[in-house]
Amino acid sequence: MVEDRMGDCWSHTKDQFDNLEKHTQWGIEFVEKYTKFVKERSEIETSYAKQIRNLSKKYQPKKNSREEDESKFTFCRAFLTSLNELNDYAGQHEVIAENLTSQIIAELSRYLQELKAERKTSFHDGRKAQQHIESSWKQLESCKRRFERDCKEADRAQQYFEKMDADINVTKADVEKARQQAQMRHQMASDSKSDYSAYLQKFNQEQNEHYFTVIPNIFQKLQDMEEKRIDRVAVCMKTFADVDRQVLPIVGKCLDGMTKAAESIEPKTDSQQVVESYKSGFEAPGDVEFEDFSQAMKRTVSETSLSNSKEVKERTGGKSKGKLWPFIKNKNKGSGPEDFSHLPPEQRRKKLQGKIDDLNKDIQKEMDQRDALTKMKDVYVKNPQMGDPASVDPRLSEIGQNIEKFQYEAQKFEGWLAEVEERMPSKSDSNRRSGLYETQNNSTQLVSNNCAQDRERPLSSPDGSYTEEQNSETQVKATVNPPVNPPVNPPVNPTVNPTVNPTVNPALPTSSTPEFDDEFDDDETLPTIGTCKALYPFEGHNEGTIAVAEGELLYVIEEDKGDGWTRVRRNEDEEGYVPTSYVEGLFGNKCQRFLKV
Repeated sequence: MVEDRMGDCWSHTKDQFDNLEKHTQWGIEFVEKYTKFVKERSEIETSYAKQIRNLSKKYQPKKNSREEDESKFTFCRAFLTSLNELNDYAGQHEVIAENLTSQIIAELSRYLQELKAERKTSFHDGRKAQQHIESSWKQLESCKRRFERDCKEADRAQQYFEKMDADINVTKADVEKARQQAQMRHQMASDSKSDYSAYLQKFNQEQNEHYFTVIPNIFQKLQDMEEKRIDRVAVCMKTFADVDRQVLPIVGKCLDGMTKAAESIEPKTDSQQVVESYKSGFEAPGDVEFEDFSQAMKRTVSETSLSNSKEVKERTGGKSKGKLWPFIKNKNKGSGPEDFSHLPPEQRRKKLQGKIDDLNKDIQKEMDQRDALTKMKDVYVKNPQMGDPASVDPRLSEIGQNIEKFQYEAQKFEGWLAEVEERMPSKSDSNRRSGLYETQNNSTQLVSNNCAQDRERPLSSPDGSYTEEQNSETQVKATVNPPVNPPVNPPVNPTVNPTVNPTVNPALPTSSTPEFDDEFDDDETLPTIGTCKALYPFEGHNEGTIAVAEGELLYVIEEDKGDGWTRVRRNEDEEGYVPTSYVEGLFGNKCQRFLKV
């Protein structure tokens, strides 16, 4: 009965240890799982912050003029501010990842090691105590069996002695021997009883200590360990929330910054910036003059020239290729000339002023360096031990050259700026301009026998820059008297006089430069203003010219502006400049050279 009861107790205790071992192992696994969860959250925060930073960096303005021009608009500045705030916002997510790593992941990793070690020690102590009590029980059982065996042996020895003593046939010596043997067995039984009694008392004491002290203490340690583990998980969960809560004020400031940036956008200011950026400074065109077609148009037409109706249609009807200046398409995408003459007046003035300001800053910077070096040289002169005064001279010379170069550049740009400001249109120009229309109309009617005058050309120079309309442009571009007849065979090198013989090709007009052609669309052509006949052959090797044969009839699309060149067209695809002295125009009933008067 006792043995069965003890076996049940030990079995129950062992089962309890097994259950606790499984539970505590599951608790450790839970901590490891939570640690992994926090680690993955930290990685997500790091990845998110990196993506947000890359996004902000991707849309940051590049170091080019286009982005610099955009920075003057309030909505562009607001977007840049939002990008910077977004970058700070990404930084807060990096802070979250760092705090999760340092305050939770690192702490739980270290605690897991301590937890595993403490659990191992507790279960090792429990197994050791269990093994000790089981060993004591086995020794007690051994003492008990030895005592039982000795008692049985003593009892048998006593019975054998009594049997020998009652037998008359047994010698006295055999009886004495049996008696001594019985006494010895009784002594051994008595000793075994004493050992058994002592060890039983010891075992009962150890068993009492085992079940009421050792095992409860081990269980208490395991319980404390479990409570500590649960408490640590709770603290980490609270920290997990606090890490986010700590960055909320800064995140709120980032969001407030984005809101303020959006509220700072001023549509009217931005639209005014567009006006200032693209304001050309051109004067608005005057009224379109009345063209009287009711008068009879008498013009001598050669067999190969266009009919009056067709010429009139080309000049006044059909597709009108002329454009008013606000709608001229500027295809000059390059950097343009140094004086910005390819820009409209207002834009040119701004560019020149900006260039002058930059040069003045460079001059001031060089002068500051010169003053500093001059003071240093004076210090060296007064204290030679501090340095050699002559070592400063090369740098001073270089700075002086830089100042002279910058001053020369500034004077050059100031001259161009003064020229632009002088040519900027004013109210008086508008009044003078309307008078020029009347003068032009009257002069044209006198020379061309009431031929209709084309629309006035846009106020831009051939290279795309703005130039004021000169009074000479309103004058007639053909001489009243017919030119002197050239010789039958023109000389190889004609004289300079254009009315007698063509001379060496004059300089190509500025109107043949690509900037002028860019003022019009590629698919548009100038209207025909007349016809002409080539007096001499012209090879046209230079760019912008066209080769013609003697006697060839051509269409005139631009008269001589005083530079000795006339622009003609052979067909829709071939046009260019020819020397004015090489052709004669057909106007009215007379042949005329296209010469300036």
